[in-house]
Amino acid sequence: MEQPTPTLNRTLTLRSVVAFGLAYMTPLIVLGTYGVIAQTTNGTVPTAYLLAMVAMIFTAHSYGKMAAAHPVAGSAYTYVRRAIDSRAGFLVGWATLLDYFFLPMVIWLIGGAYLHAQFPGVPFWVWIVGFIAITTALNVRGIRTAEKTNDLLMIFQVLVIGFFAVFSLLHVFRHSGAGGLFSATPFLNDNSTLVGVSAGAAIAAYSFLGFDAVTTLTEETVEPRRTIPRAIMLIALIGGGIFVLLAYTTQLVHPGSTFTDPDSAAFEIAKTIAGSLFSSIFLAGLVVAQFASGIAAQASASRLLFAMGRDGVLPRRFFGFVHPRFRTPAVNIVLTGAIGLIALRLNVATSTSFINFGAFTAFTSVNLSVIATFLRERRAGRRLNPLTYVAFPVIGAAVDIWLLTRLDGKAITLGLIWLAVGVLYLAYLTRLFRTPPPEIDFTEETRTPETV
Repeated sequence: MEQPTPTLNRTLTLRSVVAFGLAYMTPLIVLGTYGVIAQTTNGTVPTAYLLAMVAMIFTAHSYGKMAAAHPVAGSAYTYVRRAIDSRAGFLVGWATLLDYFFLPMVIWLIGGAYLHAQFPGVPFWVWIVGFIAITTALNVRGIRTAEKTNDLLMIFQVLVIGFFAVFSLLHVFRHSGAGGLFSATPFLNDNSTLVGVSAGAAIAAYSFLGFDAVTTLTEETVEPRRTIPRAIMLIALIGGGIFVLLAYTTQLVHPGSTFTDPDSAAFEIAKTIAGSLFSSIFLAGLVVAQFASGIAAQASASRLLFAMGRDGVLPRRFFGFVHPRFRTPAVNIVLTGAIGLIALRLNVATSTSFINFGAFTAFTSVNLSVIATFLRERRAGRRLNPLTYVAFPVIGAAVDIWLLTRLDGKAITLGLIWLAVGVLYLAYLTRLFRTPPPEIDFTEETRTPETV
């Protein structure tokens, strides 16, 4: 007898999805990478984030279009598969695994590094294993448990962000008066260059990974055709707004780009604006932010594996499994945590290289999927808005390809090797590309883009 298709519970609302996406983005990360971007842009960090936000808005718009047309888990993997070609969809999903597998790893690495620096007597591996064990347990228990935990962690993170901004403004007011609070220097100075700001925007774009991740929660969201597109745009706008404003206030405190240690520049600034006590609170906020982001990243990775396993492009009995009690892809969650142990042998730079290649490949492909949808519907005699289905995706794809080319050679090399392995596996799966990869069909997807 044929087994029923495994399903997930629909419990998430718009507020829940937006909070989940913001937790994934980790708004406080703008301070964690502040020194590096300040050096790259010669002291114009808010401009880099503003440019990155405008660029990402176009891609976020494309994700919203595809999420409304195909309300199932899988994100870029599903969208490319349905809009362009099943084989291309598999390869995009394979590339995206770099993003989804290694982002939790980077998050756990950064969190472990902060804690190890504060408590050097505790072995580094203890923090990594602790992060993985707690986030895995919460995610296996269910998306609602992870959501409630994320809400509490996000509240603390927002408080730290708020205090950092307020203390920064008070510091500027004490030293420069009210006039010092309004300055164009953080956005443009004598050392600003288009090349520098563009390179900074390529780094800053990494902070926006999160608006796309919520599409993997589609099958656990109430009214996903309406909720997910709205959530995607809200996450990109809210997260980008926080990045720009916090970068602006921080740049006011520390004009220029010279730091004792760029990697920990925010600690230096935190101590300057409010002393040692606040710098300790700031450290706690960074660790909490990494923990919240780790929960969200692990949950998203497990849902992508679930979508690919349910389709059968990965072994279905393993990757398509749903826990009968918790209704979560428990095996995938545990697997993601186990892979995270590789963090004990890697550094942040290497792991981030994998992430960027997968992310920009997925972003470009989703923009192309919207254009492909426009062409398919036009051939069928249905007309869609060329501005939102062609012009916006073209801009988004162009920006994403440009960002992809800004990655260092190591990132591109590692990404292409991973993609080559995916091509070999696809050849095996499809009998040398003669048959399409397996797929589960969903009747709820029969609506055309005009009706969503």
